[in-house]
Amino acid sequence: MATRAIDSRTVETKGFKPDPRHEPRTDTRARRYDPAETKQRVLAAAHMLFSTKGFAGTGTADIAREADVSEGSIFYHFGSKKALLAELGKRHGQMMIEAMEGNDRLEDLEPGIIIPRVFQFCRDNMMWEGMTGQPCSDGPGPKAAMAQNPDAEPFYHAAKATTTEWIHRQMTIAMAKRGITDVDIEIAASFTHHVVGDAIDRVMLAVTPAEAERVERETVRFVRAACGYPTH
Repeated sequence: MATRAIDSRTVETKGFKPDPRHEPRTDTRARRYDPAETKQRVLAAAHMLFSTKGFAGTGTADIAREADVSEGSIFYHFGSKKALLAELGKRHGQMMIEAMEGNDRLEDLEPGIIIPRVFQFCRDNMMWEGMTGQPCSDGPGPKAAMAQNPDAEPFYHAAKATTTEWIHRQMTIAMAKRGITDVDIEIAASFTHHVVGDAIDRVMLAVTPAEAERVERETVRFVRAACGYPTH
């Protein structure tokens, strides 16, 4: 004979009154995760909220709700909103470095390979405050807008420091392989960051694909010449 399972939660018993002490309650507290997962959840939630609501429009309470953690855990892992932004900036810089490297060795990279990858990374990650909207020649570009935003300062400077350090390291290795010895790499790395940053704004504000291609081509030519590479 066939049998069926009975869910005791649906059984009605005549005259039975449940004990309120045993009634299920909705747990409104944030869940507890191991420290590594908590930190990653906070970073992911902060990344999403900062990129969509803006740096000033996002508070630690918003991040805690999105990450499903307590607000106190944010301060425990990061100390402050400013420190959290700096951590996100470092993370963003590392993502850009991965895009610049691709599957190549550092000594095999050169401006003609790296710079187009930077532009593509920026096109694929135009979610940050000041990096959205239609191309327009008025106002600052995405990099300039972020650099001028006080709330974005920790993010911007951490991303810049992370990528500039990589540029310095890559230049050192690549130039040593090619026997280029007459370039001050510390200054060249800093200048390259500024030149490419300005070019990013120009590419993102370009009204036509042809204009964007022209900026990219000239940026590659200029950086290659400044770093001692042949330009033809």
